[in-house]
Amino acid sequence: MSKVSYYTEEGLKKLRAELNQLKDKERPKASQAIAEARDKGDLSENAEYDAAKEAQGMLELRISKMEEVLSGARIIDESQLDTSKALILSTVEVKNISTGQIMKFTLVAQTEADLKSGKISVESPIGRGLLGKGVGEIVEILIPNGKIEFEIIKINRD
Repeated sequence: MSKVSYYTEEGLKKLRAELNQLKDKERPKASQAIAEARDKGDLSENAEYDAAKEAQGMLELRISKMEEVLSGARIIDESQLDTSKALILSTVEVKNISTGQIMKFTLVAQTEADLKSGKISVESPIGRGLLGKGVGEIVEILIPNGKIEFEIIKINRD
């Protein structure tokens, strides 16, 4: 049974496009590389053949995992989300209690996370800590190098 995961429509399209790229472009390239290596002679001493077979195995594993993710993927209906709490697709503005620094995070699915654009996974320590919390709440989050406290200032839907 595959795990259900939630995506934006854009994120799901991106995931499907990547899977199609792997199946339609990368899979034929891997097969071609194996055929070329096979044509070079004795397979028992052909490192190029072994490498091509291993690369094909890794590609097939990646395709299989992506298909499994897609089978459990659901598009989020943003109109049904509660705006009083931090949920997936919420943009949460927080204040670091110890430094006073204000930061903004958009909570997204793991595959859509991009720290440079402020998108963090709901499965990350900060994402998990913010989920389900409301404006004004103080959240204590364990991170790899200790503990951090945030006050939730604002929650928006983009």
